[in-house]
Amino acid sequence: MRILSAFLWASLLAGIAHPDATAADSASNRGRTGHAEDSAARIRVDVNMTLVPITVMDGWGRNVIGLHRGNFRVFDGAEQRPIAAFARLDAPISVGLIYDSSGSMRSKFGIARQAPVQLFEKLNPEDEAFLVTVSDRSVLRNDFTSDFGAILNRLLFIAPSGTTSLLDGVHLALQRIRHAHNPRRALIIVSDGGDNHSRFSRREMSRMASESEAQIFSICLYQSPQSDEEIEGPELLDKLVKVSGGINFMIDDPAELPGAFTQIGVALHNQYLIGYYPPEDARAGTYRKVKVQLVVPVGTPHLDIFARSGYFVPGR
Repeated sequence: MRILSAFLWASLLAGIAHPDATAADSASNRGRTGHAEDSAARIRVDVNMTLVPITVMDGWGRNVIGLHRGNFRVFDGAEQRPIAAFARLDAPISVGLIYDSSGSMRSKFGIARQAPVQLFEKLNPEDEAFLVTVSDRSVLRNDFTSDFGAILNRLLFIAPSGTTSLLDGVHLALQRIRHAHNPRRALIIVSDGGDNHSRFSRREMSRMASESEAQIFSICLYQSPQSDEEIEGPELLDKLVKVSGGINFMIDDPAELPGAFTQIGVALHNQYLIGYYPPEDARAGTYRKVKVQLVVPVGTPHLDIFARSGYFVPGR
């Protein structure tokens, strides 16, 4: 599977994807999906194109907009590849919340259950979300909905207890996000530590995350870790985040949760999309490393770039 399904993204890239698109069509599509760069990017999106969503932030955690095709370089393995398509998208998105509701979250859950308000304020009516909680087992508490108040109500009646089956929750959410109504997809994990009760392994979830069309974001409450699982929690979350191109927010105070949700909400609607063709000798089923670099003038303040670290080559 590619980084993202070209078929799913084709409608979003209509303004840059079809060689016969008129100026009026392009203007209309920009109004729906964000800024499409130049006419040279108007190529047909096909099943062989690799599509990479990218988030860029400055040193203060603010999203950077206004970059263009020439500000990016993409490498497939060690080889730089030409950028065949480029866009900045603000299109409908489907979001899955994965909430740690184990016993260790008991003292923090009062703030945690209200924090998604900040995320939902940044989402649009066309967006949708669902809720999974994890303790002794993972449970789908609320399926896809644009009534975000329903998810807040579900969280209101969650009583944290038990162990942490975090990887099982990620598995459930990755399965559910496949049925999203929007091609843009993301998962957000909220947890204070690692995993101590899952059936699935880290290796299995890392593979599944790298094959998924969803970016994974995490908010890790790293506050006085006690067990080995809690100490290793950030590493576990960081691995899932990096392979999927999301961002790991490390916080040590539950009061910082709303701010982290705000940053994620802004990031979800301020992303770039790069499309390129893998090398001809890339064998189907193999894992390819991807690296995206920024090209900015000397003296530009430090910028952070977040993109997937690799993908599995689809069958040709």
